[in-house]
Amino acid sequence: MKKMTKLLIIFGILFVVGIIYVFGVNAYVKLSTKSQIIEDGDYSKLKDIDCILVLGAGVWGDEPSPMLKDRILKGVDLYKQGVSQKMIMSGDHGREDYDEVNIMKKYAINNGVKSEDIFMDHAGFSTYDSIYRAKEIFKSKKVLIVTQKYHLYRALYISNKLGLDAYGVSADTVKYSGQLYRDLREILARNKDAIKVIFKPKPTYLGESIPVSGNGDVTNDK
Repeated sequence: MKKMTKLLIIFGILFVVGIIYVFGVNAYVKLSTKSQIIEDGDYSKLKDIDCILVLGAGVWGDEPSPMLKDRILKGVDLYKQGVSQKMIMSGDHGREDYDEVNIMKKYAINNGVKSEDIFMDHAGFSTYDSIYRAKEIFKSKKVLIVTQKYHLYRALYISNKLGLDAYGVSADTVKYSGQLYRDLREILARNKDAIKVIFKPKPTYLGESIPVSGNGDVTNDK
C-alpha cells in the first residue's frame, strides 16, 4: 500500500512538472516573438523585406478555405502596399490530387499580383519546412510572414532559431469556427517545434536553390 502511494505521488509530481513545462514553453514562444508581430498596420518600419511568405492551409476543392483565403488576401494587400514585390506561397503539394500552392497562386493572380512575382514552395508540408526552405531554398534573409495570429508566434520562433530575420502580420478577419481546438493543438505544436529547432533537422525535401530575387514562374508546374 505504501509503495502504491509513493508511486501515485511520483506520477502526480511528474504530471504537474510536465504541465508546467508545456505551458511554460508555450508562454515563452509567445512572449519572445510578440514584438515581431506588426499590430498597427504601420508597415513603413519594414525595410528591405525580401518576400511576403504566405503559409498554406486547407483547400476546398479548387478554392482556398476561408482561413487560407484571408491569408492570401492579406499577403496581396501587403504586396500592393509595396512592403515587398515578391511573394512565396508555401503549402502542401505532396500528392497530385492535393495542391495548396497552385490554388494559392491562382487566387493571388486573380486579385492583382503578377505571376512572375509569386513563387510556389510545393514542399511546405509543415511550418518548420516552410521557414527552413524560405531561407535555404529561396535564399530569403528578411521575410514578412502572413498567417493567423495564433500561428504567427510559432512561425516567428522557428524563424528566429533558424537565423531568418522575420516579422509577422495577422490575417485574422473573423472568429473562425473550431478555433478553440486549433488553439489547444497549437500549444502542443509550439512545444514540438521548440524541441525541433534545437536539433535543426533538414525538411522533408530540399533541392536546388531558387532565389526569390528572380522570376517566380520558374516554380510553375502547370
